[in-house]
Amino acid sequence: MRVLKCIARIGAILAALCAGVAAEEIGSVDTKFNLLSPDDTIRVDAFADPKIDGIVCYLSRAHRGGYKGAMGLAEDTSDASIDCAQVGPVTVREPLEPGEKVFRERRSLIFKSLKVVRFCDRANNAVVYLSYSERVIEGSPKNSVSAVPIRPWPGGGANVARCAYE
Repeated sequence: MRVLKCIARIGAILAALCAGVAAEEIGSVDTKFNLLSPDDTIRVDAFADPKIDGIVCYLSRAHRGGYKGAMGLAEDTSDASIDCAQVGPVTVREPLEPGEKVFRERRSLIFKSLKVVRFCDRANNAVVYLSYSERVIEGSPKNSVSAVPIRPWPGGGANVARCAYE
């Protein structure tokens, strides 16, 4: 059992490395008991926006257990939820692009991935994050959205960053 959990963790680490943005596991809960293999779980991870300091996103999604899940061969469901928050003074470090990918995770061996993209709501000075599942042949309409209004931060100075595309 420990060996299978170790294999599942190695698979998760490799998936995070391929995603480009490192996510830190916050916690997980079991959703289905499997007697001799890893359980199905819902995992919650946190990741910082790679181009915007002061914003952190929390992403929850289901992971299949079993032997296929332990070996990285199971196809995970399209269910995912996202919530993002301002956690400090916001600084836009690089120019932003509409619909730019900020997170990607493989949900199956080849064909399916979970993506988080970023948009700017310039009228309300907010950053909007959309999570969705994409499949090579057919995507899923399941999605989740989170908006972070950029506000002055105590002790962060009088300047407030603007969400804008260049």
